[in-house]
Amino acid sequence: MKALTFAKYVMTSVGLGLLAASWFFYSSTSTFLKEAARAEGTVVELNRTVSKNNRTDPLERNTSISYKPVVHFVTAKGEKIELYSIMGSNPPMYHKGQKVEVFYLPAEPHNARIHDFFSLWGVALLLGLVGGVFFLTGGGMMLVSSLRARNDQYLREQGISIKTEFQRVIMDTSLAVNGRHPFRILSQWQNPSTSQMHIFQSNDLWYDPTSHIKNRQITVFIERNNPRKYVVDLSFLPTISD
Repeated sequence: MKALTFAKYVMTSVGLGLLAASWFFYSSTSTFLKEAARAEGTVVELNRTVSKNNRTDPLERNTSISYKPVVHFVTAKGEKIELYSIMGSNPPMYHKGQKVEVFYLPAEPHNARIHDFFSLWGVALLLGLVGGVFFLTGGGMMLVSSLRARNDQYLREQGISIKTEFQRVIMDTSLAVNGRHPFRILSQWQNPSTSQMHIFQSNDLWYDPTSHIKNRQITVFIERNNPRKYVVDLSFLPTISD
């Protein structure tokens, strides 16, 4: 299905972009720390920040409150600087009058940060975590699709073709894309060597193939001596137009 394929590439691309941004902020912070001087500062105020979502349903609206510290410090040259932290929390991590260590660039003293993990690395960490989730999800979906396609091709070329008996078409409600569920063809076959019955399921189909199944026999390619590795032949079905 085009939408599912598109989603894989979008998630992987977004993940790569966020990971690249994470690396940029990590490198920027590392460079900043190498060039920065240190000073002792004092928390003089806690800025209360209120953010709201834009949902129209009153029940889904919520308000988020965070507290961002304002710090005063003096540089080695005696210049008084006021630092507004971009990182906030609730409950607040600091209190008024608290002493904190500050990093600042001697050439740009207003470019300063409080010496704590989230003030220094929080942005890089957040982007890395979100980017990693997107990349692993999208990349994992692409990898699974690629491995499945390679395995299916191998079975068609090197496997054994058997005729199985069509049973029914099922809808896989565990997966949904744009509100639609895929269909699968089920067939069965009794192994003449072992008398065991084997059930086969086709790959996902994004339309109901019932009306196109004219023959009760469905071809399945299995691995030699291992019917558990198989692919159902769907070449008799029409393809979906773009």
